[in-house]
Amino acid sequence: MESGKTTEFIQPMKKTNNPKKANLYRAIWRWHFYAGIIFAPFLVILAITGSVYLFKPQIEQMLYKDYYEVTKQEERILPSEQINIIKSEYPGSKVTSYLPGDSETRSSEVNIIYQNKSLTIFVDPYTGNILGKLNSEEKIMDKIEEIHGELMAGTVGDRIVELAACWAIVLIITGIYLWFPQKKKKGFSGIIFPRFNKGKTILRRDLHAVPAFWITGGLLFLILTGLPWSGFWGTNFQSLVTNTGAGYPPSIWVGSAPTSTIKTKDIADVPWAAENLDVPKSDIQGYTPISIDDVINIANSSGIHKSFSVIFPTTKEGVYTLSAFPPKAKDEATIHIDQYTGAILADYRYDNYGPLGKIIATGITIHKGTEFGLFNQLLSLFICLGTMLVALTGVYMWWKRKPKKELGAPKASSIKKMRYLLFILIALGIIFPLVGLSLIIVWLVDSVVIQRIPLAKKLFNA
Repeated sequence: MESGKTTEFIQPMKKTNNPKKANLYRAIWRWHFYAGIIFAPFLVILAITGSVYLFKPQIEQMLYKDYYEVTKQEERILPSEQINIIKSEYPGSKVTSYLPGDSETRSSEVNIIYQNKSLTIFVDPYTGNILGKLNSEEKIMDKIEEIHGELMAGTVGDRIVELAACWAIVLIITGIYLWFPQKKKKGFSGIIFPRFNKGKTILRRDLHAVPAFWITGGLLFLILTGLPWSGFWGTNFQSLVTNTGAGYPPSIWVGSAPTSTIKTKDIADVPWAAENLDVPKSDIQGYTPISIDDVINIANSSGIHKSFSVIFPTTKEGVYTLSAFPPKAKDEATIHIDQYTGAILADYRYDNYGPLGKIIATGITIHKGTEFGLFNQLLSLFICLGTMLVALTGVYMWWKRKPKKELGAPKASSIKKMRYLLFILIALGIIFPLVGLSLIIVWLVDSVVIQRIPLAKKLFNA
């Protein structure tokens, strides 16, 4: 197959007498090509689920309107009374958390464990009427989040999503090189807007490369703000940030409570920067537990955002944890309260975050589409739709141009001869270990299998 024909895939190369430059172009294109073919399906899945999850507040408001909305009245029933009503309806249940509602027309939510099932019960805080229940494992948006984060495949799925996200960065870097004009051009056609009068081949290329130009910055931002949630890279990065004090300062205790080996993320869904916060222990000597009514009063007097939830202690030494995960990062809060004395053992707000913690927290709320409201949602939706378009046009372009019995990738060049590309790949492999591991696997497969089997060598144009 003639190399001049195959290069129409991405961008026709200007004829050059510099073989090193030509080899570099083909090598970068080859990495871009295979990474795109392998990870395009996962990027489409992430873009689709991300597009849906962006509008979680609106979707849940529509789906659960009858559960969420209540009529404001003069007096509210005490939280303890609401919980007792639920316990009488679900005898033997164990209360795990309580959400008082973030407005005067919002129902209360009580999460319970009942007959080995996790249920969310919605209560009218004015009348005590139970409005409905949801099985926590069947919430639609939670399923969408699970697909988005781990493909509903647990740890394996989490690693696949992380690998796809990291390789998307490789796609962006190599794509920018391939997109950049190889020769001086008049105007911006084929660079920032597609050419509709140059034939189908050029149009297919432009419908892949031009949208990629428009979304590259936003896509890179979404990837980098999503990685802190990942199970491998995110966990290690979080530990690094925490240990250096860039996430949260080591001395944030208000009281003199003994610390626990349990992390806050083990007992509650809290803001990212607070996940590795040590959970203090309650002093149990000579005390009886305070009521949920007392906890709510303490929360209200603390000035915590009204979207907070109360996570109940699970042991005699445990604490009440108040967690506010509101739309804007500046309103985040994690507060630990002694279950016997009501003393605030830890009060951890956005202002307590280190500089990197603040950046990451804000990045996460932008990633979720909540920081800047509807504008944030629409902008992120544009990036997600653009990602789908780029992935699908890339696969379509390959399918239309590939020769029979070949994959259509450019001829492989020895990576050892291209120091800059090799350096970039090594650097990415160090920063993102799963990328490094996958590169080693690719190298082993190429050396042991592809290079030694004639049919495989022809198929991969190795």
